[in-house]
Amino acid sequence: MELDVYLSIFTLMLLSLGINILALKTKIPYSVLLVIAGSCLVPLSEIETFSFVTSFQLTPELLFFVFLPVLIFESAYNIKIRNIQENKFVISLLAIVGLLVSTFFIGYVGHWVFKLLGFDIPLLVTLLFGAIISATDPVAVLALFKEYGAPKRLTLIFEGESLFNDGTAFAIFLVFLEIMLQGYHGYSTVISGIISFFTMIFGGLVFGLLMGFLFSKLIEWVKGHQDLEITLTLLVAHFTFLLAELMSGKWTISGQEIHISSIIATLVASLVIGNHGRFKMSAGVEAYMGKFWGYFAFLANSLVFILMGLLFARLSISLNVTLLPILVAILVVALARAVSIYVSVSLANRIKSEKNIPNNWQKLLSWGSLRGAIAVIMVLLIPDDLSLPNWSYDFSIKEFITAITIGCIYFSLLIKATTIGAVIRRLKIDVLMPHEQLSYYKSKALIYHDLVSKIKGFHEHHQINQQQYERFTDEYLHLYQQACKQCQQQAIDASHVVENILQIYTLGIQKRELKRMFQHDEINENIYKKNLIILETQTERIEQDQPKIASLNTYLVSWCSCLMNWLGREKTEQPQELYLYYQTQYRLINIVLNEMAELQNSPLVEIFGDSNAFDRVISIYQTLKSKSIEQMEKEISSNRGLLDDLNARSVTVFLHTAQHDTLKGLHDREIITSKLYVLLKKELND
Repeated sequence: MELDVYLSIFTLMLLSLGINILALKTKIPYSVLLVIAGSCLVPLSEIETFSFVTSFQLTPELLFFVFLPVLIFESAYNIKIRNIQENKFVISLLAIVGLLVSTFFIGYVGHWVFKLLGFDIPLLVTLLFGAIISATDPVAVLALFKEYGAPKRLTLIFEGESLFNDGTAFAIFLVFLEIMLQGYHGYSTVISGIISFFTMIFGGLVFGLLMGFLFSKLIEWVKGHQDLEITLTLLVAHFTFLLAELMSGKWTISGQEIHISSIIATLVASLVIGNHGRFKMSAGVEAYMGKFWGYFAFLANSLVFILMGLLFARLSISLNVTLLPILVAILVVALARAVSIYVSVSLANRIKSEKNIPNNWQKLLSWGSLRGAIAVIMVLLIPDDLSLPNWSYDFSIKEFITAITIGCIYFSLLIKATTIGAVIRRLKIDVLMPHEQLSYYKSKALIYHDLVSKIKGFHEHHQINQQQYERFTDEYLHLYQQACKQCQQQAIDASHVVENILQIYTLGIQKRELKRMFQHDEINENIYKKNLIILETQTERIEQDQPKIASLNTYLVSWCSCLMNWLGREKTEQPQELYLYYQTQYRLINIVLNEMAELQNSPLVEIFGDSNAFDRVISIYQTLKSKSIEQMEKEISSNRGLLDDLNARSVTVFLHTAQHDTLKGLHDREIITSKLYVLLKKELND
């Protein structure tokens, strides 16, 4: 029997691989094809030869303790808290207010509609269903948003909402489930439920922060030992989740049990690791982490969605009985989503602390709300024997909720997911702004110009003959000239767009060089993060054609730094730190000016077609260079001996890095054996 289970797992993995390839070919969302394939597994398993394919099944424990932490960590690890902060009100309102509105709308309206159609479904059952189905799943939607060119801010808002409403939905789900198990006792039950809901959210937040910073410190201690670093990142998600579950309900205050949301705790810990802990990792590990967790999330999502189809096909409740309730549930859930979006976004727009959410964005948020793994997990956690005094149907409460939940998930995947692209186009969300159109044509011109140069190289190296050279050159020169002509037809300030393109290019140069400096220990983590935040913020503002930061010397502090200062863990800014901060910017600016000088003297300058834009960008960086020099001189003049100390420190770091690089080079070229490499490396480390 165990062999059948293992064979089933690996067969499902192989099947998901084939489905992924099919999804890429057909442009149908991957998750949609997975649930369809899962539904087809049941009839396939009836054939004796393939009976093993259904041996591996979803269990509440497997989903809850193994898959869910992986999915939470992978999503949260790659989100930048700075972007969340910029949209904190709208994300908070959608994840908390919007979810509560949706839950209670589904609960009360669903109860009323079911009763109208002759189904006497208790209010607590519809409220429990409302909590389950109100959480959104970002997996398929985010891929489609990116594919169809949805605005970056809209994508971020949806992703932030999906992440945080998982924890909110699960908290309110547990509250309703507890009421159904323990019974409703009037006013005291309501108060207890409200307290339990907020303690789960707040407790999860605090515990997640503690675990995130604890594991960040552990990663810092083992830095350089890549296997240990990867193991710690693997442990942080599951360890936080399991500990939160074990600690939940262990304390009481005034007779009220204090619960901790394991989902919120894992989410917050993952955010801390992604925004603070990643800077403690070795360069190789930090670069590898995205792929490492991306694979595990792909595997978890594949198995969850494919087994979701299997779960629906195996429902014991008859489709004849559930068809009408499923259709009713789909309609009520769609209405609830629209109401929750418009209520939450209206409040956010009224607050006016953030940029307004346009009406067409609200429509897309209403339609693009898919349901997935978290809903299935909550359904499976309902006890099989859950019942209420007035429940008189042949099927159980769990079977009924499972049927309408899976029905709603199928509708969101088969109908909503496959039509999101058409909705985005109809709402004109993917339409390029004037400055984006000009940038689009200039980018095409750059590509074709580069191809013409490469074709010339192929001919010079005798890789193509004269006839092929002339044919390819004529073809791409024509495309290049066409793109240049389209640039000229754009009736906007071309100089402004060219300046933006050049600034994005120069900011990219600085980010790459900054990362190299950090990886080679030329700058510390604090300086790296402060400069990186400035560069990323500047890039995002230019991309959105918003007012830029007044100066690259603007001092921006990350949320983690603020928290660490509050905890008393980071020291006050030292003169050496300030000097190195400005020196880093000076080095980055010099690299940019050298690159701009080379670009100005290259044939590519003709494509940009605006020397004034080049002059303005160079002037900006020359001004910044002068200010950086002033700041460095100011620190030196007020702190004698500072420069000598820093020079000695810089040389020490350089020599330390150089000897390791030389040793690694000797080993890579097989000049020394592995035995000698290990021996010498140990001596150098000591």
